[in-house]
Amino acid sequence: MIRKILCTIVVSVSLPVSGQSNIDVFEANIAELQSALEGGLTSSVELVDQYLARIEAYDKQGPTLNSIVRLNPTARDTAMALDAERVRSGARSQLHGIPILVKDNYNTTDLPTTGGSVALANFIPNANATQIDKLLEAGAIIIAKTTLHEYAYGITTIASLTGQTRNPYDYRRVPGGSSGGTGAAVASSLGAIGLGSDTCGSIRIPSAFNNLFGLRPSKGLSSIYGVMPLSHTQDVAGPLARSLDDLAILLDIVVGYDPRDVATEAMQGTFHPEFRQNLASVSLQGLRLGKLGRSFDSSNSAVLGSIEEALDWYELQGTEIIEVDIPQLDELLSASSLIGHEFRTDFDQYLSEFGSDLISDLADIVDRGLYHQAVSGPLRRSRNSERDQAAYAEAVAARTDLRQAVEQVLRDHDLDAIVYPTVVENQVFIGDPQPGSQCQLAAHSGLPALSMPVGLNGRGLPVGMELLGEYLRDARLLSIAFPYEQAINPRRAPSVTPALENGLAPEAEILELSFTRQDIAVQARFEFDITRNIFLYELALTDNSEGEVYAVTLSMEEEAGQQLNGPIVLNLMGPDVDRSTGEYFMSPQFREAFNEGRLFLKVFADVLPVAGASQRIQ
Repeated sequence: MIRKILCTIVVSVSLPVSGQSNIDVFEANIAELQSALEGGLTSSVELVDQYLARIEAYDKQGPTLNSIVRLNPTARDTAMALDAERVRSGARSQLHGIPILVKDNYNTTDLPTTGGSVALANFIPNANATQIDKLLEAGAIIIAKTTLHEYAYGITTIASLTGQTRNPYDYRRVPGGSSGGTGAAVASSLGAIGLGSDTCGSIRIPSAFNNLFGLRPSKGLSSIYGVMPLSHTQDVAGPLARSLDDLAILLDIVVGYDPRDVATEAMQGTFHPEFRQNLASVSLQGLRLGKLGRSFDSSNSAVLGSIEEALDWYELQGTEIIEVDIPQLDELLSASSLIGHEFRTDFDQYLSEFGSDLISDLADIVDRGLYHQAVSGPLRRSRNSERDQAAYAEAVAARTDLRQAVEQVLRDHDLDAIVYPTVVENQVFIGDPQPGSQCQLAAHSGLPALSMPVGLNGRGLPVGMELLGEYLRDARLLSIAFPYEQAINPRRAPSVTPALENGLAPEAEILELSFTRQDIAVQARFEFDITRNIFLYELALTDNSEGEVYAVTLSMEEEAGQQLNGPIVLNLMGPDVDRSTGEYFMSPQFREAFNEGRLFLKVFADVLPVAGASQRIQ
């Protein structure tokens, strides 16, 4: 779209237009989708089509998130069969006919399960993961497999098969990991909900980095059978979601005893947690949260501010916040990791059990160079390691000591949960190592931990706060977070993945401007591309400009309706220049000011006043 504008830039914002369906999947929760399906306002086929259109628009184009490994070619046929079944006999569950996303380390017998590696690019296991079978039985539709940090051995989500996945809140940055593809895709409404796994933060970190809810369940609450292992003792698996209700719906389906996963024996004789039923079961009056001081002391201020505001809100509702510490925590954490002890043995056993013919073991992968450089160090170390049984036994014992120490703090202070930042640093730029994970406390103790979004910081980056609770009291963590979600609504969709318009991403809007004042004439062309968060500009002084132009800038009004009093936010042209081009990666404040008409084009020249000549962009 090109419009010629004289001295003024006008921006039109189009409302989302849905396709055949009477519901748009953008930011829609599972209950809304299910209600629309039950009411005949849409069909599962139409939902699949909408999600596929969003994947095409935003994963492969626009911000090119690169969060999807493979689409499920049978998703539409499955949706058609489930639509027919709904008519015949009704819905099987709240997930009947709902398209979901699955991390590509969950076994699926109709799609390859790759772990992100070129070594397993076409590996189709001989059995589904238990959680996959449960979801298929509930009528869920697997629409795609999502990217992960190769073999789940890292937290930035880069892999030899798929390359680097991007964060939709700033695609120059990492999405977290290892379930970064699920995090980016769910945040961008490429599916209704997604599955991840967590050995040390791989559900919680992507949840924090993508404004999502993610539960690392109590070890044994749900089965990890058929999930490609990193460390069977530390591994857990479960959902990442845009809302707690969505999280609860899926958790209610996948938890429970599985004879093929010995850890789930903890669920025998235990009542079902009833996540959804208990969401609103907690009163915040008199609730007690232990604020883990060491994590807050080490937090970046850009992360800490949002979490402190959330805790202030809890205090206003009657919750007591108690400063706590866990004795000898650093020593216990460093002594209790099992990944280095278990990875090679677990991985080799997985390949053998699930029928890998082309790749025999980890040594085969390392010796043939079938892995990304990002996992070179840990894979080579694992390839050459032999398990030290004495050291392994000591690490297992240290896990028991850690759990007892945490549980003692919970008892001594009569705490409902311990709270700390999920990650104490912002999402790093792609290519940099990601510091600041607080993953070990839950991962090494086996206790449940929920990462909950507490909004976006000043840079527009999501921040996550983690709640850690008692063993098998996972549902209580969701119920503690639920009042905050309902009152504050911290969920914000990424700006680069808006609702589609007639099935397509919004087109970039091109704006042409002629600015003439006294002896100054400037021609400008602007492009506002929301799907890439880019503001492009081309400026030229025309031949009839006789004065000397010092600068052409954009300035921001701090509040709408006030006189121009904000600083210059973007220089478009400097001295001794008669033509310029460039692009600006927009800040949240810039986007907001642009949309609210609080930006001014300013020209500074010898024939103009010292303050320059300005024109509101609206």
